[in-house]
Formats: sequence, structure tokens, C-alpha cells
Amino acid sequence: MRSYKAKSVTSIQLPPRERRATALTEAGHNVFNLAADDVFIDLLTDSGTGAMSDDQWADVVRGDEAYAGSRSFKRFREAVADVMGFDRVVPAHQGRGAENVLFGALLDDGDVVLNNTHFDTTRAHVTNQGATAVDCPAETDLTTDSVGTFAGNFSTDRGWDAVEEHGQDAVSTVVLTITNNSAAGQPVSMANIRETAAFAAEIDATFVIDACRFAENAQFIKQRDPEYADTPLSEIAREQLRPADAITMSGKKDALANIGGFTAVRDAALFEQCKQRAILYEGFPTYGGLAGRDLEAMATGLREAVQPPYVAERIEQVATLGALLRERDIPIVTPTGGHAVYIDAAALFPDIPADQFPGQRLVCELYREGGVRTVELGSFAFPETDRPELVRLALPRRTYWREHLEHIAETAARVRDRREEYTGLKIVWEPPMEELRHFSAELEPVA
Repeated sequence: MRSYKAKSVTSIQLPPRERRATALTEAGHNVFNLAADDVFIDLLTDSGTGAMSDDQWADVVRGDEAYAGSRSFKRFREAVADVMGFDRVVPAHQGRGAENVLFGALLDDGDVVLNNTHFDTTRAHVTNQGATAVDCPAETDLTTDSVGTFAGNFSTDRGWDAVEEHGQDAVSTVVLTITNNSAAGQPVSMANIRETAAFAAEIDATFVIDACRFAENAQFIKQRDPEYADTPLSEIAREQLRPADAITMSGKKDALANIGGFTAVRDAALFEQCKQRAILYEGFPTYGGLAGRDLEAMATGLREAVQPPYVAERIEQVATLGALLRERDIPIVTPTGGHAVYIDAAALFPDIPADQFPGQRLVCELYREGGVRTVELGSFAFPETDRPELVRLALPRRTYWREHLEHIAETAARVRDRREEYTGLKIVWEPPMEELRHFSAELEPVA
């Protein structure tokens, strides 16, 4: 039973199949290039696409648009301190803006950054600073039917291997992404957070947590770790961030806002560096590229995100979509993560080789068959890596209902039934920065 009701709705329509086929060709078989009006159910991302609450909309009206020192910034800063335990915070226009601010202050040319698994923009920001991004995921096969309880963990064994390969002095930063988006949205345990923090301290590296889905990760800890079964969710949310020297946050995820982000740090000197860099790239440090109303929406959203009914229903809805897909023999990563279901495209399309992007073919066919827009997170999105051929179905928060989930599952089943008809894809144009090619590259079917 949902703990909220609809007050405002948006009409959506499934475009005719002929229009979907034409739109896909015009988009270069890249669904990022589709017009939103040509999409029926949009699972491209859970970033900024959810529904804000009536309290958030009320706060939008109350936003203080002063350039410096607004009361909206004061309220936002208090929310970050209360919910996440950081007093020094610099707002940014979204998560990648926060990464730019923090990594620009932390990283130098030749540095090495370890992560449980770098996501696309995180890897690109590391590379853009002249540093090297190294993944240290847990020893988990994400193509198996069950990946375990906390499959998003950081492997300190792999971390030590990276230290031996690159040298301790080179490894300046260790990042832990919770939940682990590139590893099928799998959660990270409290024990692993502490172990990774201790590892970073031992090698004298700055420990950063990418906290954009911190509330969802806290819910998994409460569900799966008996030690925290009776601990209030808000306390778990703060405790998991306590070991971090700094955090980055996309407010478009677990701050339940349509735009915004921030970085928060412990160290006063690093804070000053971040503020000066924010002035250059984002705006004055008390607005950070945002309107006061956006700061207000994030402040309220952070507090709503750690309310038990909301986050429990959020995790349950993702699990429901996973169950509907499994009933139709669609191979997915289980147990499902916090924000999305991940389909194993290589298992669904075993005759399409990795260099012909089976995941991107699945993305295209889910759209062609049912107007469902998703995203590939395999060899197309992460070139020169050994990532599994996964397709992410990211559910926007508080947006879709059971009937939408059933349509998604039926669409996937129809694609499954026609899988022998499909060939792979090849890239016909891509941008210079390979790490971000999936946002704009164009493809065509292999003859």
C-alpha cells in the first residue's frame, strides 16, 4: 500500500509503432537522442525525473533568490548537517558539478583514484583531471542469478593490488559509491564502508563517498544486516557517512529534487578550495548554480528520503518490477538493487557478440516494441572495460504504478520472443571523449 496519493498527473501516450521505428532511426539508434514526447515509459534514469511532494512545491514558492547568504541556503545547509552529518557544504547544479568541484580540488595529474565501480561521469571527471580511474569491485559475477547480500562492496584486496601496481603515493583518493550504480545498483554493507575507510586511512588517501543514493543504501543495511534491524533508518543513513572525509551528492536522486547537488567535506582547508572552485564553475558558494527554490526543494527532499514508509516502498517497487520480469524468463541481476532492475543482455541475446553491443540492441528493441526508454551500461557505455552487458531500467521516484510495471514486463517478453530476428549494432559516429560516447554517439544495425 502506497503512503502517498496523486495530486497532479501528466498525460502520456504510446506513439504508434511506425512512429517509434522512425524515431529510433532518426536518433541513430541512441535513445538519448529521442524526444521525450516519443517515449511512453521513461526508465532512462532516476535522476531528477521523480515526483516532488506538496511540501517541496510549497518550499519552491518560499525560495529566497538572494545572490549571497540566502535563507534558502541556510535551510539547505541545516538539512545536510542534520540528515548527513556534514557542516561544510558547497552546492552545485547537479552531481557532476559536485564531482568537478571536489575532484578539481583533490586531484593532480598522475593521481590514481580507486572506486568500488566508477560510473560514467565520475570516471570522466577523474580522467579530465589527468588522473587514472581504477575499479575495485567485490568478487561478484553480476551475470549470475543471485549475486549475494552486499554485492556493491569495495574489494580491499583489489585495492591493495592497485597500490602495489601504481605505488602508494600515487593513490590519492578512494571513492565508495553507495549504492553501486555500475554494479547493478547493489548495496554496500556498513562493515565494508568501515573497512574501506580504514584502507584509505592506511594509505593516506582521501576517503570520498558518492552518496547520491544514501537513503536506499541505508534501507538495505536495515533489511539485510541483523545488527541494524532495530536501528532507525535516519541513524543508519548518518552512520554510513560518518567515516567519509568528503561526499558528493546528486540531489536529483535521494534528495528527491528535479535539479541540484553538492559536495560536503570535513577539512576546513579543502572546504575553502572547493568554495573557490565553485565560484569559478558553479556560482557563489551559497547558491552554487541553483535558484533558492532548488535549494529549498533539496532541503525538504533530504528529510523526506529517510522517512521509512517512503524508502521501503521505493525498494519494494523495484523488487516488484524484477519479479514481473523473472516471471517472463527475462534474465536479471538478483536480488534487485535500490533504484533499478538490470537485465543481462548477453544472456538474452547470446548470438550478438560484445563488440556489436547486445545491450544497446536490447535498449533499442524495448523502445521499438513498447515505447520504453532504458539505458545500456555495458561495452557501449564503458569502452575498454570488462563490464557485463547490462541494461538498466531505472525507476523514477514516486512516478509510475503497477500497470506501468506490467507494461514494461510485457514489452520485455515480446522482445524475448523475437530475439532471433535481431542483429548487432555498429557505431557510425562518436564524440572525441570516449568515456561519454553513449550520451550522443550514433549507431546502425550490422548488415
